[in-house]
Amino acid sequence: MKALLITAAAASSLMLAGHASAADAKAAEALAQKSGCLACHSVNNKVVGPSYKDIAAKYKGDKGAEAKLIDKVKKGGSGVWGPIPMPPNSPHVKDQDIKTIVQWILSVK
Repeated sequence: MKALLITAAAASSLMLAGHASAADAKAAEALAQKSGCLACHSVNNKVVGPSYKDIAAKYKGDKGAEAKLIDKVKKGGSGVWGPIPMPPNSPHVKDQDIKTIVQWILSVK
């Protein structure tokens, strides 16, 4: 009986964590929209810049990806995805917001 209660509690915790992740992803996507990111990017398709799925796939397994992408979003850049430059997004997007958006992008499947 005790094992059954522990298993039920663990399953409940996992379900709550899954809902929090979905809510966090929605909040991060809304933050990307508010910050202007979705003017040039989308989750599934290339717009002006690459899709978030393509970015996540390119950097999958790269332990330094988060720091690289935060720097790129802050400072802008070009050449990795083609000749069209990405403008810098700092200071109009807060550092913590950039970090949240990049973490979400890297989690896109």
